[in-house]
Amino acid sequence: MRATSVIACTALSIAGLLGTAVTASAGPVPAETPRTTTSGPCGYTSTPEDPSPRPVSLPPDPKHTPDKGFAKVVLATNQGPMLLTLDRAKAPCTVQSFLHLAKSRFYDFTTCHRLTLYPTLSVLQCGDPTGTGERGPGYSYKDELPTDLPNWPTDPTGTSKVYARGTLAMANAGPNTNGSQFFLVFADSRLRPNYTVFGTVDRLGLKALDKVAAAGVVPTEEDPNPVDGPPNRKTDILVARQLGF
Repeated sequence: MRATSVIACTALSIAGLLGTAVTASAGPVPAETPRTTTSGPCGYTSTPEDPSPRPVSLPPDPKHTPDKGFAKVVLATNQGPMLLTLDRAKAPCTVQSFLHLAKSRFYDFTTCHRLTLYPTLSVLQCGDPTGTGERGPGYSYKDELPTDLPNWPTDPTGTSKVYARGTLAMANAGPNTNGSQFFLVFADSRLRPNYTVFGTVDRLGLKALDKVAAAGVVPTEEDPNPVDGPPNRKTDILVARQLGF
């Protein structure tokens, strides 16, 4: 699995975006070394075909993964602080991985590579140290998909859900391919429930996200007013640290 999570959304319809808006995959490179999987309930699995661009181990995977309470992580960014509240009950394996990456300084001095400004998809995506949206931590793990999201009000089928403003969720490259990339929702967004929700971003974080969104996406010669791509207001995570532990 390549931990890629960006695709050229300008070529897609809004309907197509519902399943692929924060996901894409690239052709894997044949692995030269065997995969390694942790023995606990999370089963973090190494991806030798897509190694991490930074040194990081597989996360701890205890038999009794913490599944109660909350953890706080502050993202100190050049656009302002973002305090994340991680919900262990919703996604214990995801929270365990995110905290491990923060402790390992995996997110420090990284650039949020993708801003999406569709009317029904408003997110900032981060978590790839290369800033390309193509890399991850050198491992993957299972989905912990939400079951309590409200239906999108104009979808009579009930297949589209509301990822509400302030939601923190994982990007992926298909089922059970979570890694390090995550997205922050700054306006209610319409998505299928294919993305693990593992927390929320605070008021100050949303203020920073609104500022980034207001500046728009970097224009190109082909598209002077894009709605998907690198943010015009470059957004760097300087430090990501767990609080109160």
